[in-house]
Amino acid sequence: MTFYIFLIACCAAATTGVMFKPGAWYESLQKPRFTPPNWLFPVAWTTIYLLLAWAGYRLTLLPGSETVLALWAAQIALNTLWTPVFFGANRIFAAMVILAVLWVVVAAMVVMALRLDIITGLILFPYLVWLCVAAALNFSILRHNR
Repeated sequence: MTFYIFLIACCAAATTGVMFKPGAWYESLQKPRFTPPNWLFPVAWTTIYLLLAWAGYRLTLLPGSETVLALWAAQIALNTLWTPVFFGANRIFAAMVILAVLWVVVAAMVVMALRLDIITGLILFPYLVWLCVAAALNFSILRHNR
């Protein structure tokens, strides 16, 4: 049952991607050569959200995981916020700030999870890697589309 609570939170975050689609505005932006193809975004995020739910569930089984679970809650809130700010409000700088804070929160979450349980930390690691790509993409778009 606990896994499904985390999965529902991830699905709620994912709905922002349905509500605020990239659209013509995003297509008109100058993007870097390393921009992933559009089909990769839903595949990556679906995988990440499933891993996040699994990691969240595993954290509930570990004594001393309260702080990491608080970081989990903070990251899902920030994650949910980024899409409407970037795609909905077209605020590239504000989205970059959110993404920078999100990256710090997720990095701390990964480090703390690794200390509690190596498997849970490794489950979270692809999320941090994807956020590095997302941050580089967001920053490049910010730089080239003032």
